[in-house]
Amino acid sequence: MDSVIFSSSIQNDFVSFLSRQVYTQLGIIMDSNTEKYCYPLIAEKLPAHKHFAFEAGEVHKNLNTCTNIWQWMTDCGFDRKTLIINLGGGVTGDMGGFCASTYKRGIPFVNIPTTLLSQVDASVGGKLGIDFNGFKNHIGVFTDPIAVLISDEFLKTLPQAELRSGYAEVIKHGLIQHADYFSCMKSQDWENQDWKTIIEKSVSIKKEVVEKDPKESGLRKILNFGHTIGHAFESYYLDTARHLLHGEAIAIGMITEAFLSHKKSGLTVEELNQISEFLLEVYGRIDVPPADVTEIISLCSQDKKNDADRINFSLLRKIGQCDYNIICSLEDIEEAITYYRSL
Repeated sequence: MDSVIFSSSIQNDFVSFLSRQVYTQLGIIMDSNTEKYCYPLIAEKLPAHKHFAFEAGEVHKNLNTCTNIWQWMTDCGFDRKTLIINLGGGVTGDMGGFCASTYKRGIPFVNIPTTLLSQVDASVGGKLGIDFNGFKNHIGVFTDPIAVLISDEFLKTLPQAELRSGYAEVIKHGLIQHADYFSCMKSQDWENQDWKTIIEKSVSIKKEVVEKDPKESGLRKILNFGHTIGHAFESYYLDTARHLLHGEAIAIGMITEAFLSHKKSGLTVEELNQISEFLLEVYGRIDVPPADVTEIISLCSQDKKNDADRINFSLLRKIGQCDYNIICSLEDIEEAITYYRSL
């Protein structure tokens, strides 16, 4: 299991961490946004290193970019004792970790997540992957970084939309495991949170689940609440002018899957309304044209959690309790999207 280090001074703590490691070369992978806004926060005191920046955006989390990263690693002459640092959000952590895990059958890497989303979600659990032919995280592996360094200093570099996107995973943690945590979120404006406390709380929730089920054979599946339909929305609109950030799509997923929870798992109508109203308050509602619905539903059939031709969901029994491996039909999914469109 990866070691999570919470930092109050990322430059000093990172340099101190590196001084305790044994490696032959140091390589840093980032995207174009991270290169501009986050790299300067750590670069000044770093030892000799080489860095690679790819164009920012989920649309670039694919095999073409991986090929460029592997070529850069090869051109730099990186051996199996090279240490890779993935500096950035979930795309960088997913793809940089995937490339490190497959280069020369695997070289060590460290993640420094710079977005709220990557700090509370992608930072823990060793899930690495890339998108393939329109399917999100379709190609990937489970490999833990040797460490994850988390600092709320990076959150100051984020646009509001990215901060709000990450907040969706925080909401999910409350819904699946801690009703009191969810209640606390509802009691204050989402923009005025104690982010350091929130990050540490959410990481502890996810870490507890992942340590019990590292390879997602059972309990870990509850972390997918909101993600079956949410990923379908994210994938469908990925290359369009209506592109959704991950958290925006997962908010839709949580509303629609809360509806399925009411239909299949005993979530009360009062709790369904609570969840829907809160998520709409934070994220609003997007217009989903009827012509889009059929294709969005079909994308759910490609979800990684499916078993043969059965579509598996993680659904809420009540706020703070989540079940997994609940089968829903395409008709159920259509009804859930219809519910969302009616709000």
